[in-house]
Amino acid sequence: MVVGTGVYLLSQYAKGYRFNSETMSFAPSGLLVVKSNPEAARIFIDGEFETVTNNNLSVAPGTYDFTIKKEGFHDWRKRVKVEKEVVTELDAQLFTLTPSLSATTFTSVTDPKPSPDYTKIGYVAPATLENINQDKEGLWVIETVNLPIGFVRDPRRITNGDLDNITWEWSPNGRQILIKTENGSFLLETSEYTPQEERVNITAKLDEILTDWEDEKQKRLNSQLKGLPDEIKKVLEDANLVLFSPDEKQVFYIASSEITLPDNLIEPMPGASAIKQNRHIKKDHTYVYNIKNDTNYLILENSLGLLEESPKEALAWFPTSRNLIYSKKESIVIMDSDGSNHQGVYSGSYVAPNAFPVVSKDRLIILTNLGANSNPPNLYSLNVK
Repeated sequence: MVVGTGVYLLSQYAKGYRFNSETMSFAPSGLLVVKSNPEAARIFIDGEFETVTNNNLSVAPGTYDFTIKKEGFHDWRKRVKVEKEVVTELDAQLFTLTPSLSATTFTSVTDPKPSPDYTKIGYVAPATLENINQDKEGLWVIETVNLPIGFVRDPRRITNGDLDNITWEWSPNGRQILIKTENGSFLLETSEYTPQEERVNITAKLDEILTDWEDEKQKRLNSQLKGLPDEIKKVLEDANLVLFSPDEKQVFYIASSEITLPDNLIEPMPGASAIKQNRHIKKDHTYVYNIKNDTNYLILENSLGLLEESPKEALAWFPTSRNLIYSKKESIVIMDSDGSNHQGVYSGSYVAPNAFPVVSKDRLIILTNLGANSNPPNLYSLNVK
């Protein structure tokens, strides 16, 4: 009898039931798993201090305002609906109030672009007199993957010459770069150096190469869309821009038309954010659709007006897959993927929207001259953790 009672009590405890001393009975509660990066941040529920991260909490069913605080970092806030017998996970990414900058390049930089997987950034070192004298003009690539302490991967040159007026783009797999000059089009391997006199003009094959690249991108997108409900698949197929998070559990998109998503396309997971959804989709607005939770959040209105020069580059996924980078004209913001917690990680002069995530999750690469208009811009590492 005692053993049976003990087993029963343990099972009720595992479900989230807790003993209420006022009613002298077990009452249902929800279990919260609260994490933060960095750890040991203070947890406040409706303004009252509870404990620190990383920790588990039992809370009566209801809607609560959670605040996570750590000295030197932006506060993180979220309104969360807690349900009985349900485990809700909060994972707060905290960003420093005092980011630091360190120079990554010294040649001056124009037209930087990240590779599709953000493991590399390509850029042009302009043909200034100084760069020519030091044999540094041309197209360069820098790795953004962190190396062990004591090891540095310097930028490497892909080709030389005056490339100030070229256009260029990455191949879908990030292994090649296509440059277009007034003398023709050239396909370069990113793993080796090709002097300008050895570049092979591939203009005759250009259309074929670009078609193959588009086919490769479409196959990738089709693979990512496979298994999604037809309603959201149609929205994403027609969207002006689609970019899946690194873990492919969320996707942000700029809508191309107006449509209303039906409820419960996927059986929703319990313990989701209580932030209001936007299932009525409007043209040219940016949204994030969470595949796991079947939730759709408005991120920005009239997204095509973000930056007149390059509106589709103002947003990018942070490597956590839970955050977005928003590159505004005079500041850089990292927000949660439901549009909440806008944390300003940089305010000042930089060449918008050139703020690129890196795989390490602790920094961004930005293009800036630090406000000195007489100096050309360079790439800087911005520590955000």
